[in-house]
Amino acid sequence: MYHVCALGELLIDFTPSGVTDQGIALFGRNPGGAPANALAMINKLGAETVFIGKAGDDPFGRFLGKTLAEAGIDTAGLVLDPAYLTTLAFVQLSACGDRSFSFYRREGADLMLAWDEVDRRAIDGAKLFHFGSVSLTGQPCRDTVHEAVCYAQSKGLVISFDPNYRPLLWESEGAAKTEISGLLDKTDILKVSEEEMALLAGETDLERGAALLAEKGPAIVLVSLGAHGAYYRCAAGSGLLPAYEVQTIDTTGAGDAFLGAALFRLRDKSRGELKAISLEELADIVDFANAAGSLTTGKRGAIPALPSMAEIENCRKTGKTIGRR
Repeated sequence: MYHVCALGELLIDFTPSGVTDQGIALFGRNPGGAPANALAMINKLGAETVFIGKAGDDPFGRFLGKTLAEAGIDTAGLVLDPAYLTTLAFVQLSACGDRSFSFYRREGADLMLAWDEVDRRAIDGAKLFHFGSVSLTGQPCRDTVHEAVCYAQSKGLVISFDPNYRPLLWESEGAAKTEISGLLDKTDILKVSEEEMALLAGETDLERGAALLAEKGPAIVLVSLGAHGAYYRCAAGSGLLPAYEVQTIDTTGAGDAFLGAALFRLRDKSRGELKAISLEELADIVDFANAAGSLTTGKRGAIPALPSMAEIENCRKTGKTIGRR
């Protein structure tokens, strides 16, 4: 039995790793892909997870499969396909650690996952199904996501959705909004950034934007605010909690760590329990997730930077939060 099953992209993040003696930039090979990162966080905290997706049957793809297995994630749903190459993303970091991406993904293996390649036993054996929108940016994976979400819902699984909007991967902003919005009515737990909230709700005010998204279906709406923490909304109310003060090196994977930590705490709840969650319990979960996300920014990469349960709890007990906006 799995606590969480995730379907989505699995790729290589090449992240800045210093320079040569000649001043030439070096990039380190890191495992990446938001759904896989979130699973790695969940697994590191002690829950059982399984991944569904496709990578190339090439050195990068085999490295990714090995990395997932070493993280304790079941790779029964991972397809390594010799016909396509593993997707690559090059990460650029600003002076304050914020990142931007360049994708090498034309016919990348992650987009080529077809529904008939999905091991449905991975979904059957889970309690919660998680996915993101990067897998909605091309075919056949877009149709596969829709099939998988409907299948998981028919099996009674709680549905978690992280839009994880990457403008360069979409034909247009309008196409992204239409495609992502079409799945909100099937979503129980929604995590968005401020920018994604503005895209989907047409609103920059946190209270109004989160309320508009909740009206579309999700029982819980989480809005990650980077260094400013996170806003949260459920039927019982809403709130804003600050992030923890960390010497930021690389923000890659911080949002995935935040979401993974939140899903770890929500993993055993039914759809009815999510709708009835108290504001106090959700606030504690968000504080836990904020600590996980904050700590991840203190190291390079995504999966290699994920904190342990002990590190998260120590941060919550002794760490200093960043003042609210």
